[in-house]
Amino acid sequence: MKALVARSLFYPLHEWAMKRPTFGYLRELESSQWWARQEIEDLQSRKLQALLDTAWHHCPWHRARLEQAGLSNPGAINDFSIEQLKLLPTMTKAEANENREGLHWPEVPGGSQKYNTGGSSGQPLIFYFGRQRQASDAAGRMRARRWWGVQPGEREVYLWGAPVELNKTDRVKQLRDRALNQLVLNAFEMSVAAMDEYLDAIGRYRPHCIYGYASSLALIAAHAENRGVQLHLPDLKVVCTTGEPLDPQQRSLIQSCFQAPVANEFGSRDIGFTAHESPQGQMLLMSESIVLEVLDPQGNPVANGELGEAVMTGLCSNAQPFVRYRTGDMVRLGSAPCSAGRGLHVIEEVAGRQTDFIVRRDGTIMHALALIYVVRALDGVAEFRILQHDIDRLTVELVVNETWNRARHEQEQRLRSEIHRRLDERVDVEICYLDQIKAEASGKYRYVVSQVAIPTAESTTSAS
Repeated sequence: MKALVARSLFYPLHEWAMKRPTFGYLRELESSQWWARQEIEDLQSRKLQALLDTAWHHCPWHRARLEQAGLSNPGAINDFSIEQLKLLPTMTKAEANENREGLHWPEVPGGSQKYNTGGSSGQPLIFYFGRQRQASDAAGRMRARRWWGVQPGEREVYLWGAPVELNKTDRVKQLRDRALNQLVLNAFEMSVAAMDEYLDAIGRYRPHCIYGYASSLALIAAHAENRGVQLHLPDLKVVCTTGEPLDPQQRSLIQSCFQAPVANEFGSRDIGFTAHESPQGQMLLMSESIVLEVLDPQGNPVANGELGEAVMTGLCSNAQPFVRYRTGDMVRLGSAPCSAGRGLHVIEEVAGRQTDFIVRRDGTIMHALALIYVVRALDGVAEFRILQHDIDRLTVELVVNETWNRARHEQEQRLRSEIHRRLDERVDVEICYLDQIKAEASGKYRYVVSQVAIPTAESTTSAS
């Protein structure tokens, strides 16, 4: 598909059909990013007032908390500013789970969808999001791509999760991807043979942008290096990584393989697209859509340059407002402004949490999310961790509630069945119930841990 046709016809038509004001919001973001910091923070205050007004009128759980904080009527909300956010209590993932229906605005304009996420803490969350949040995510990524010279509708490769078996809806999505000039490669099926095919497909597709999980892109880059494959991608402007921290070795490996700069992204399913790395090497917050506070364990703001927990207010989360939401991610705010002159806030560091790969009996390498999706789809799971001891043995540690216990036998059968479907029937799946899943000594939480070595082209050849 010609990029101009995709950008000017199919992309806007798709967003209109989905009832998402994406391109209108993109025009706003293109302008507001150049505002002075104070102007952007004034915009945040206005959007915060609108969000709290929505919460007060349509979300009973939020309304009770707002009234407890002294915001007992819409008039008080109209004078509220981001500087006063500290007057409101923080919101935890557990509270969001336990009070879901009291947080949800069922009649939100455009409707809402239920979604679930494993989250970087390993605590599943089921939540609702609406068209405004979707438009914010899409427009934010488009703006960030433009920083690197990539326009909407230009060819993109996604190294991303895909279902085990395609249903009718998935096939429709494939046609949509083609119309939007997006090639999706399955990060859950990364065998040596599959990665050979992916490298060939990328070379033939000649993308302007490549996007995927940081660890998956590093894996395919290492595979290309082992194979001696040299990609010729003259149109490639940037490789965008997401989903986990990007260490310097991974960055160097990806950049060497694709011969293009690497830009890391920070975000989550519940809060949405949060920040993206600029060509000047700074992580810029999507300040028009998110208010970011960085707090210590006692809930007090840390000084700029100090590490703390990212507590976010999603200014476009009107379907289910996230107000002072504790994400569990560790970040460090910078004091220097954007070196390109934007008024957006600068995040100096995203510490995040690491994931591991899962290796199947046939040598296929699967991103951890392939199994995380299985666990988070089950009702009644409060926390989880997946441990792959060897190629034939796996333990799922669970902290569960009464919803799980009421149908424990059926839930266990479904869990084992879905894991076997993704791995192999011969894999021994042990389910272990715990009162709490503890973090590692480093303080980080890995929700998938594999002790199986990742196969290389050499090991596959020698094994055969």
